[in-house]
Amino acid sequence: MRIIIQRVSDAKVFVGDNVLGAIGTGLLVLVGFGGNDTADLPETPAWSKMLDKLLNLRIFPDDKGKMNRSLTDTSGDLLLISQFTLYADCKKGRRPSFTNACHPYIAESLYDRFVEDARKLAPGNFATGRFGAEMHLDFTNWGPVTMILDSDEL
Repeated sequence: MRIIIQRVSDAKVFVGDNVLGAIGTGLLVLVGFGGNDTADLPETPAWSKMLDKLLNLRIFPDDKGKMNRSLTDTSGDLLLISQFTLYADCKKGRRPSFTNACHPYIAESLYDRFVEDARKLAPGNFATGRFGAEMHLDFTNWGPVTMILDSDEL
């Protein structure tokens, strides 16, 4: 499992002209699952660590401007977007291969569970995109601050 975390001052996700979700200050998170991720991933320590890290990573400024506060500390908003392209392999040629991505059937189940678990813990407004849909994101990256977390590296 990989997630890309972007600290944002605002973010919206669209499918066509319809806004599916919108948040204010918080985190825009791209969530992807790899070929080694299985249906039992939510029962592993890596799953809990990823959720804990996401909600408690200190990437918001304190009163002195130092990144010392988390999404939980700031009661920030959270927008989750499914993103299989996080497992793109660009080593050969010019066209990315997605053979390292999780099968969509398993990935959708994992994404739905991640959404469910994150929704229960999210301190502020919560929104998501739509799995498998072509989405458009409109956001303001604040900082910019972007972090990558990989369950294989926890």
